[in-house]
Amino acid sequence: MRSISSLPESHWPFVDPQNVAVLTSTDILHDDKPILFVSHDVDDGAWQFHTGKDLSIDKATMVALARVVALDPSVRELADLPLGWIATRQTLTTPWVRSFK
Repeated sequence: MRSISSLPESHWPFVDPQNVAVLTSTDILHDDKPILFVSHDVDDGAWQFHTGKDLSIDKATMVALARVVALDPSVRELADLPLGWIATRQTLTTPWVRSFK
């Protein structure tokens, strides 16, 4: 398991604090599956990080945003993703594509 380390606030790219709860899946946390779909929800400002568009409710879990960033530092590129937008990519090494939901 990758370690979680806090970044100094001056280096933290998100407006949300490092300890804000975000939705992800056990596939990402425990099975090292890549994050391929990110949503910044317009209704509540929540962040979601998934392996794809479909999320099995039995695999859903909440973690601190800092944990997701520690698992996949490339999500830092999405810190400015507007509310109501999503970002997707085909693989861990392909660029993020942003779009309005």
